[in-house]
Amino acid sequence: MSKPEHEFFPAATVEFTRCAGDVPQLTERILAADAADGVATRILRFEPGTDTTPNGVQVHDFWEEVYIVEGSLTDLRLNQTFVAGSYACRPPGMPHGPWRSDDGCLTFEVRYRTGPGRTRTA
Repeated sequence: MSKPEHEFFPAATVEFTRCAGDVPQLTERILAADAADGVATRILRFEPGTDTTPNGVQVHDFWEEVYIVEGSLTDLRLNQTFVAGSYACRPPGMPHGPWRSDDGCLTFEVRYRTGPGRTRTA
């Protein structure tokens, strides 16, 4: 299985839903997903004042690329703030977060897997 084929469509037609975990101010708009593989392309929204400390440090078994579209995020572990226009590429196993966003933040994320017999998908 892989992510479904989609021609251009208004992303705003996909509703934001609450993310898994203990932070209700963190929501996502899943644009494409492969449920069997657990990867997705999504827009992640941090409401102003969101603190993801209850979710702890995140570590995934997939690649994750993140672009901050608007607002800012502070990585509480690194004590560093990242603003709109910032980009991250995280290989499997790379720890990141927890995060705080005082003014709110919107990110665009692509998650994928690579390995034997697999190709990179976006």
